[in-house]
Amino acid sequence: MVFAKNPELGKVKTRLAKTVGHKKALEVYLKLLEHTYSIADKTFADKAIFYSDKIEEFDILDYYKFPKFLQKGGDLGERMDRAFGEAFAQHYQKVIIIGSDCYELDEEIIEDAFKLLDDHNVVLGPASDGGYYLLGMDRHYSHLFRDKKWSTPDVLLDTILDTKKLKLSYTLLPTLSDVDEEKDLGPLIEIIANRD
Repeated sequence: MVFAKNPELGKVKTRLAKTVGHKKALEVYLKLLEHTYSIADKTFADKAIFYSDKIEEFDILDYYKFPKFLQKGGDLGERMDRAFGEAFAQHYQKVIIIGSDCYELDEEIIEDAFKLLDDHNVVLGPASDGGYYLLGMDRHYSHLFRDKKWSTPDVLLDTILDTKKLKLSYTLLPTLSDVDEEKDLGPLIEIIANRD
């Protein structure tokens, strides 16, 4: 499952936009979406995209490879919880969610996450900002989404503590960078090099 914001001017990468402007922030986000779709497409798993606000019939996605859904719920945790619930209701044995902010993520890491779920209940991909870029489960553990302060440096740690409270086995993938601010751009810096 890919969680993504609808790519609209002024509504994506707002922290980045404070230094590079909304137009460049949108360009960066579109590149991140293309990257995310590309690596997801290369994995062997069934795919689905969950948009934040609306479902566009025509966008950069191949609808047949990526069925489109709308995120449901209040905060990010409730929306992810519902998406996992819907996926496990379809009798999947392993479900992974990724965001659309991580240019370092590749298909090998996603496939490793699926393999690790053979021996662990939960797999987490730590983001360098204290959150996570990937969460995988072998069953629907709704408690992992409760009582979190989303988009803060404590999300990963709080999630790990919850897995321990629930006596679930977990493992961590490599730590990668999400793109939130200009310092996180890495190779995407080229997009903003020629500012209007």
